[in-house]
Amino acid sequence: MNKQKIAEAYDKYYKLLLVISILFLLAGIGYLYTFSQTHGDIIKKDITLSGGTSVQVNTQTDIKLLEQELSQNFDDFSIRQISNILTGEQIAFVVEIAIPPEEIIPVLETYLGFGLDEKNSSIEFTGSSLSDSFYNQLRFAIALSFIFMAIIVFIIFRIFIPSVAVIFAAFSDIVLTIAVVDYMGMAFSTAGIVALLMLIGYSVDTDILLTTRVLKRRGTSINSRIFNAFKTGITMSLTSLAVVVIGLILTYSVSKTFSQIFTILTIGIIFDIANTWLGNASMIKWYAQKKQLD
Repeated sequence: MNKQKIAEAYDKYYKLLLVISILFLLAGIGYLYTFSQTHGDIIKKDITLSGGTSVQVNTQTDIKLLEQELSQNFDDFSIRQISNILTGEQIAFVVEIAIPPEEIIPVLETYLGFGLDEKNSSIEFTGSSLSDSFYNQLRFAIALSFIFMAIIVFIIFRIFIPSVAVIFAAFSDIVLTIAVVDYMGMAFSTAGIVALLMLIGYSVDTDILLTTRVLKRRGTSINSRIFNAFKTGITMSLTSLAVVVIGLILTYSVSKTFSQIFTILTIGIIFDIANTWLGNASMIKWYAQKKQLD
């Protein structure tokens, strides 16, 4: 298919692409609403946001057998192993559970057959009141970032519709990413919230690139300006995606913090590609045609 036929097809169906983007966003919002009705919030929180105990024991054990043992006494807990990045051999395991240390430590010691001390383990406890306060601050930070983003975008373009298009794409990235993470059953930690803040900044970059190329550069057709922006933007996105996927592979069994950050960024970048070049691009093209910005 040559460029002319691609342009003709795009001119014919670009509004449909915008509708598809909106439907995906509505589906994401619907899923988060249903999720919040079941779980009391739009995300599942780990102990860093809800409070509880994290115990890392520097020894090898059968994770499945340990799960069976703990499930006899506790309901809400998670276990993960830490492996050597080169050999893949287990070097430790981590238990996270929403109870105080004095309730979980004796159970682990009985199962393992030895006492836990600072030489063979590390224990962290976060109170629920402190976690709730920190979680509220992080939610406020995300809301504040959207407000400042909207203000800065409007200052840059001084036009309502293109500014809304940028905000729409960033908001859709966040909503759909959270929905997928919830569907995967992943519990958000403080690192996950930080990853969402990073994703907001990344999303704005690609959307501003597109909007600037289409509205402020003249002399070529609207489709040509969108395509030129796409070549630059998709190169940026695919490069970033490759980096975070490599980071995810390297840290998956080593660091829960980095693993969650890279997982969320991977999902978010994929959605950003779709939201920028389907939804945002369609909205900008529609506006540019209405204003005859050829």
